[in-house]
Amino acid sequence: MKDTTDVIEHTEEVLPPQQNLQPQDKAAQFLSQVGVEATFTPEEEKEVLKRIDRRVLPLILGAYFFQQLDKSSLSYVSIFGIVEHASLHGKQYSWLGSILYLAQLVFQPLVAFLLVKYPTGKLLAGAIFFWGSSLTIMSACTNFPSLLGLRFCLGTFEAFIAPICVVVTQMWWRRSEQTLRNSFWNGMNGVTAIVGSLVTYGLGHIHSRVLFEYQIIFMFCGLLTVVYSIVVLVLMPDSPMEAKYLSQRDKVVAVERLRANQQGVASRKWRWDHVWEVALDPKTYLWFLLIIAISIPSGGISTFGSLIVKSFGYSAFAAILFNIPFGVIQIVAIIGSAAVATKWKRKGFVITIASIFPIVGTIILLTVPRHQKGVLLFGYYLISCLACITPLVYAWHIQNTAGDTKRKCTSAVVFIGMCAGNVIGPLLYSTDQAPEYRPGLISNLIMFALVGVLAIIITLYLQLLNKRHAAQRTAVGKNAEKIDESMIGKDKIGHAKTIELENGQASNDAQTEDKGFADVTDLKNEDFIYVY
Repeated sequence: MKDTTDVIEHTEEVLPPQQNLQPQDKAAQFLSQVGVEATFTPEEEKEVLKRIDRRVLPLILGAYFFQQLDKSSLSYVSIFGIVEHASLHGKQYSWLGSILYLAQLVFQPLVAFLLVKYPTGKLLAGAIFFWGSSLTIMSACTNFPSLLGLRFCLGTFEAFIAPICVVVTQMWWRRSEQTLRNSFWNGMNGVTAIVGSLVTYGLGHIHSRVLFEYQIIFMFCGLLTVVYSIVVLVLMPDSPMEAKYLSQRDKVVAVERLRANQQGVASRKWRWDHVWEVALDPKTYLWFLLIIAISIPSGGISTFGSLIVKSFGYSAFAAILFNIPFGVIQIVAIIGSAAVATKWKRKGFVITIASIFPIVGTIILLTVPRHQKGVLLFGYYLISCLACITPLVYAWHIQNTAGDTKRKCTSAVVFIGMCAGNVIGPLLYSTDQAPEYRPGLISNLIMFALVGVLAIIITLYLQLLNKRHAAQRTAVGKNAEKIDESMIGKDKIGHAKTIELENGQASNDAQTEDKGFADVTDLKNEDFIYVY
């Protein structure tokens, strides 16, 4: 057997210079300008990965935490008299939940454009500052029109956070690493439920002659967010190529390790041909249907969750505390499902299995009498498992899209679907439905079932696309079978290529142009391998 290191070095030496492709991605331009050796060892990669995890990951975890906390503050204050103190009636409270996502929906196309054109770190810091300011100002609102206006402002600036987190995940980590990192920042949903519940419980005991309880909570969360925006502005790098905390050598490793993704890093150039492909790609509509199907029940539960628990017969403070286990289950479900999907390399299958838990939980809430509090709580906690599906969809769609503009436009479509679902979800509930909330829960049940079916359909379609790309590789003189280096560690790549050589399957790919940093879309890159 040939030495693994020899195989790696031999493969890297025969790679031709990229003269046939215009380096449109900033990563390609960076690597062409630096005079540093582009090859690296597995040990170097691990050290750089640790540095990325220690700097970039905590910053996006904090950003997503504050976004979830500020967004969910409405649900926390729902049981502290905001309906009575602000004279809300009918579906006005529901609209306060929906308007935030309506604003996010409207601004997603602009967010996609800005993410292509401008530095990611600066955009993130600015968005955090302005949505924190919006929530702080909302503490002065005491009627429906003013609350509605500030919730719209809050949603406008929060429209940036999830797309930026997705972009950052793709920009800094290999595809094999993205699902778990994606689950970490999405896991802030559960952390928010825990911390938010405890903070609300404490602040709800403050009695003021000047401020209502909900105003105190809004002001506290908003001011904390504003302070955090300054931390992000100072510490968050815009890309691996511009990370001041990395040495020049570390930057090269951080960038070169992403070549296997075949997705590029950042182009800062808007391309209309990518936009057109997004409109014609069937995957775009499958992702949209999948995310809207899970977002409808998610929006309803996130807005009315505390009221549903209170309808079991618990007091306001007890309802808040019962959200803590809800958050713990969310964290376990999100990270656990991501770990399983990473190990099995089967996101569609994991999503289908995950949809069963909220289906069972919804059936329990629809059928069990209200005096059986323990069983109802168990059903409610089963529904919380829905939180693991959205991050899997985020990771799934971004891992299967290449080309900078296409990737960000596809994400915009996904987030439009997420926003639309979260607009619709709360409107399917109403305070008039208490205590059973049957119309809202029945609609949720239908959506959970649809999620499982769509995950299977998408899996089959991605398998079909892989067969098409294998045929295209054969047509241009490459091997039909290709090692997906983005889904395995560098220390295992050499072993895989050794086996390939011993089996007489030496790849002709080294003699052809590499499109990893050429800003080519997934459909036009025969070397792109879809993951399902």
